[in-house]
Amino acid sequence: MTDQLPREAPIVPRSTPCASCPYRVNVPSGIWDADEYAKLSRYDADVPDQPTAVFLCHLDEGCACAGWLGHANPANLLAVRLGVLRHRLDPACLTYASDVSLFPSGEAAAEHGRRDITHPSSQAAAAIDKLERLRHLTSTDHDPAIQ
Repeated sequence: MTDQLPREAPIVPRSTPCASCPYRVNVPSGIWDADEYAKLSRYDADVPDQPTAVFLCHLDEGCACAGWLGHANPANLLAVRLGVLRHRLDPACLTYASDVSLFPSGEAAAEHGRRDITHPSSQAAAAIDKLERLRHLTSTDHDPAIQ
């Protein structure tokens, strides 16, 4: 008999896109860093050319980003397919759907997000302040295979 190391629980989808999710159509423009917006359009590529890293929720560590999963068919995301096959993602990620209005692509979300990045609105500034407060309350020790 061999000893087996305990497996980490697979990453589950967040129940709904968070209020600051870059995929939400009603999120203020300019609340995330340009590098974060740059990640979004990479997942729009043809499946073999997509990143293999899972896109995690910026606020709910341990959950896959609900906007990323819900903006299109998550079964068309290479990271989701591989994550489920490797038991890193819960199979529910393959069929996740959202009732929240989301941009139809990562590029559309990124374009919206970058639009006001140098001059964020007062709503964006308030969202940034809230995110910074939340970030100080949580750690961000992420696996390199996760965005």
